Amino acid sequence: MGHSNSSSPSKRGHARQWRLLDLVSGVFFFLVLLFFVMVFTPLGDSLAASGRQTLLLSGADSRHRHQLVEAVETAGRGVEACPADTADYMPCEDPRLNSQLSREMNYYRERHCPRPEESPLCLIPPPDGYRVPVPWPESLHKIWHSNMPYNKIADRKGHQGWMKLEGQHFIFPGGGTMFPDGAEQYIEKLGQYIPISGGVLRTALDMGCGVASFGGFLLSHNILTMSFAPRDSHKAQIQFALERGIPAFVAMLGTRRLPFPAFGFDLVHCSRCLIPFTAYNASYFIEVDRLLRPGGYLVISGPPVQWHKQDKEWSDLQAVARILCYELIAVDGNTVIWKKPAGETCVPNENEFGLQLCDESDDPSQAWYLKLKKCVSRTSVKGDYAIGVIPKWPERLTTTPPRSTLLKNGVDLFEADTKRWVRRVAHYKNYLKIKLGTQFVRNVMDMNALFGGFAAALKSDPVWVMNVVPAEKPPTLDVIFDRGLIGVYHDWCEPFSTYPRSYDLIHVASIESLIKDPASGKNRCSLVDLMVEIDRMLRPEGTVVVRDAPEVIDKVARIAGGVRWKPTVYDKEPESHGREKILVATKTFWKL
Repeated sequence: MGHSNSSSPSKRGHARQWRLLDLVSGVFFFLVLLFFVMVFTPLGDSLAASGRQTLLLSGADSRHRHQLVEAVETAGRGVEACPADTADYMPCEDPRLNSQLSREMNYYRERHCPRPEESPLCLIPPPDGYRVPVPWPESLHKIWHSNMPYNKIADRKGHQGWMKLEGQHFIFPGGGTMFPDGAEQYIEKLGQYIPISGGVLRTALDMGCGVASFGGFLLSHNILTMSFAPRDSHKAQIQFALERGIPAFVAMLGTRRLPFPAFGFDLVHCSRCLIPFTAYNASYFIEVDRLLRPGGYLVISGPPVQWHKQDKEWSDLQAVARILCYELIAVDGNTVIWKKPAGETCVPNENEFGLQLCDESDDPSQAWYLKLKKCVSRTSVKGDYAIGVIPKWPERLTTTPPRSTLLKNGVDLFEADTKRWVRRVAHYKNYLKIKLGTQFVRNVMDMNALFGGFAAALKSDPVWVMNVVPAEKPPTLDVIFDRGLIGVYHDWCEPFSTYPRSYDLIHVASIESLIKDPASGKNRCSLVDLMVEIDRMLRPEGTVVVRDAPEVIDKVARIAGGVRWKPTVYDKEPESHGREKILVATKTFWKL
């Protein structure tokens, strides 16, 4: 018989056993090596931190997140820091998420917030090299480069006078695309046609504002400008504006109304903002008309005003203005100035854009997540808040606004609120030693503004105040604008449309009411999430002032420790009859 070339069954079994043993041994030694790497090298710390941050930012484990919120709220457990690359994170304007949305009418560049259970629960760190901002008014002209080291605008727009990099600072000469020689000269030109000085105009809206030099230089004329622009390819333009101490926030005129009341702005300005005002049946021009006070002024500089190859767009723009009975004040080069009629809204029955008045049931001041309407807003109180009728600045600050009568007992509430805040702010300054009135406080937010009494009491301080009227509260923002102050609607169960480190001082009365459902009284979101958001908006070494019932203040104080604030609790002012405590907290200047 021939010899077989195959191995015997016993030898094959031993070979398999040895191969299996080698594999087990290899895996064992790999795990031992990995253990030593994770425990005894920086890589282990880095990977562990990365894993924790991924969990924090993804919100994938909602049960773990809920447990963390409870631990922070009940025991003051510390909230971890976010990764370094989140230094400029804005939850509702995240380009990574919004880029997947529809581009029709710039929908993808509007607010789109993560669900509460998916929002990050961590503290936004400052960038490397961050410094306490340059104080006002010096900040109007220069800021620290290290606080937002983004050179794109300086590189692209430096020849137009927007901003330049000089040593450790960004320098702001005050220019813009349509006014490269400076905002002051441009404003002087506008003053030939509209009453820039003298208190006739007080509130302005600058659309597509760039770094907000127009609004910054209007301040010397006592005109308070709300500047806005989207988060776009000009990285950090609104962040630059806020760092300079100029009122600004992130917004996009797309598919929804802007979060302002009707007829609030005395002046609306667009300098090469590139908004297609006559597109979509003139929807954007109609929105501007909703925002502009009767008798107010609309200024558009740049395309399509007498612009090369834009004759059709320029003709359409003039046609819409005529349909709305706007008075043409001047066409000066590529700048046009119109005046809105002070009386009844004027729209012909038949016109080429098919424009009609809105139904009488439409409330033109409703503007929180409300879609743009293809109709022209009616005036709600005939004529008594028009330019030329409403008191000039500063008298209008303390005069009972005409639209406060829309609230039950509105006049009495307004007058009592004004006196109350004068007392409270005096107490803040004299007894609580809050740095109001000093160079350390420029950008201020009032999260629950009502009639703007807190802001009005600061009229002599070198500050501006973002007055926020919560969307769940009575819509009193029109009163705030009638007083000559500015602000927005917002729901505090969502993040605010601003960059991190925007405000020096954030004030809130009745903080727990911001998260409660008015009907059921149940919390709609977490107080921990709200305070993490406050921390995101607040500058290092900034101040938080909270007024509420003692039991709420106790809860806020526990959470304050968890978000690295240093809180102190005080009694209310002696004249107050309310059941309140006041918490004053400082945000510590920590680094990764």
